[in-house]
Amino acid sequence: MAAQGLVLAIDQGTTSSRAIIFDASGRQVASAQRELQQFFPGDGWVEHDPEHIWSDTLAVCRDALQSARLGASAIAAIGITNQRETAVVWNRQTGRPVHKAIVWQDRRTAPLCRKLIADGLEDLVRERTGLVIDAYFAGTKVAWILENVEGARQAAERGELAFGTVDSFLLWRLTGGKVHATDATNASRTMLYDIARGRWDEDLLKALGVPASMLPEVKDSSTEFGTTEPSLFGAAIPITGMAGDQQAAVVGQACFTPGMLKSTYGTGCFALLNIGERFVTSRNRLLTTIAYRLNGRTTYALEGSIFIAGAAVQWVRDGLRAIDTAPESQAIALTVPDTGGVYLVPAFTGLGAPWWDPDARGAILGLTRASSTMHIVRAALEASCYQTHDLMAAMQDDLAAAGLDAAPQPLRVDGGMVANDFVCQYLADILDRPVERPAVIETTALGAAYLAGLAVGIYGSTDDIVRAWRLERRFGPGMEAETRRQRLAGWHDAVARVRSDATAGR
Repeated sequence: MAAQGLVLAIDQGTTSSRAIIFDASGRQVASAQRELQQFFPGDGWVEHDPEHIWSDTLAVCRDALQSARLGASAIAAIGITNQRETAVVWNRQTGRPVHKAIVWQDRRTAPLCRKLIADGLEDLVRERTGLVIDAYFAGTKVAWILENVEGARQAAERGELAFGTVDSFLLWRLTGGKVHATDATNASRTMLYDIARGRWDEDLLKALGVPASMLPEVKDSSTEFGTTEPSLFGAAIPITGMAGDQQAAVVGQACFTPGMLKSTYGTGCFALLNIGERFVTSRNRLLTTIAYRLNGRTTYALEGSIFIAGAAVQWVRDGLRAIDTAPESQAIALTVPDTGGVYLVPAFTGLGAPWWDPDARGAILGLTRASSTMHIVRAALEASCYQTHDLMAAMQDDLAAAGLDAAPQPLRVDGGMVANDFVCQYLADILDRPVERPAVIETTALGAAYLAGLAVGIYGSTDDIVRAWRLERRFGPGMEAETRRQRLAGWHDAVARVRSDATAGR
């Protein structure tokens, strides 16, 4: 095949590293995947080994090329998408990390976040970054590394250390240490980047004690980032696309028109609503983030982040041992007409948007002698739908408050969890809006491929991507309004019961 039509997408996620080769129509030509080991060294602490991330990424790229029987010269470009807020700090001379990567789910910096809030920085953070102060974001993680790794602070102040999210670390390694850069979407997740002015914020860097010399250059999401070292794949390949995983899914779902909405269901659930080129601040504690930046023009999104979605099903499988495999959850859920009043609130690492309660903890509520494992399995699936409803309601309110078109549009879904028809139908029912599942549900990798393809001319514009998007199935709502009201009331009561005293009144 000619190089002009093939793109290699690197999708480095929380639980695995993948490489997928796409052709110009968005069809998968070949793929490879490796599971990524996670480390849990303390309560609420989650880490990855950056060397594992690198070696696995290199291996899956080579495996995908070998599976397709292609050489590097057949690939027009590489696109990278990644777990976003995970922080890596490495030595510029050796390229070696000074500490394990601190994962986005990690809660160790919650005390620092409380201090920042007590110091009165909440409004500044929201006005500059569009974010709330939370341990979720990368800025407090790099601050922790500088304070807790011996010699790190001094080395950083001498200009010897580099900081980046996973995309930036991979770019550094792929280019042989020649390029230290990121894209605007990943920068917007650090709590250090002014998304209105498009630059690193000196006040926030000072507040967190992060030297500016550590930071990567911030580029568009589709542009020339560099080329791979020829020795890695046999020839140099341009790297021309980059976006955080949820923003890449916005592109993969072709959500280029304000008002369009996508939600990705993987380990967590992340819903992004395109709000155009206007920076709108949420009054419902949602995030305002950069959806993508193309040709120097920034498009923003409102985002709701749910920390636990598919991971709740994993817990039912591995923790409760109520199921043997995640896919069988659909058949088990359908053996009962409803949950029998059982609700599972999966606040295993706190509650995300719109609650932002790091101290909440998960619970199963409403149990009776008639409750069974089937009810709990179904409740685990329904939990993602209820959480999505809360995000959608907050987004609609924010749109109305900003004077933007608030007419509900279909929800485009992706991620491994939406292969489950029960989840998609219950989403449509509880949201009372159509749910659209695309032909390619792993749209994070596809979005990275689209961004890379835009930069090398495989796609002339985003209109070509819109035409390439394909619907696999549309789920229409069918639940009675009173049933929906009762089930949501039960869910909201369950959430209120697990929220911590510190935030329940907010």
